[in-house]
Amino acid sequence: MVTGSSFITVTDRAAEKARGILADRGIENGALRVFVVSGGCSGYSYGMAIARNREEDDIAIEAAGVTLLVDPESAPLLDGAEVDYVEDLMKSGFTIFNPNAVKSCACGSSFQTADGSGQAKSCC
Repeated sequence: MVTGSSFITVTDRAAEKARGILADRGIENGALRVFVVSGGCSGYSYGMAIARNREEDDIAIEAAGVTLLVDPESAPLLDGAEVDYVEDLMKSGFTIFNPNAVKSCACGSSFQTADGSGQAKSCC
């Protein structure tokens, strides 16, 4: 089980963007929740949300002035992942680079692990 604060990393760019979003919404003490759910065209889908509060079993990662929260079920699927923020001509937003993903969809929000678990659904 993942228990440390280094199992997921956050780039400075992603941390800056997250801090800005939290400040814009007036919840500077909030956090960015990162999670994985079954579904998406490859088996699992990434999710992110603003969290005002921590759940009792959340794993909290402090990075560059921002807190990321990960639930215990998502943690093994995000072990070694990096959260970044990209901004280019085609899209802008948070992106997760995940070494556990052996296959992902074209949009990058869905992935499959080596064990093939997760339930694939219609494409995003």
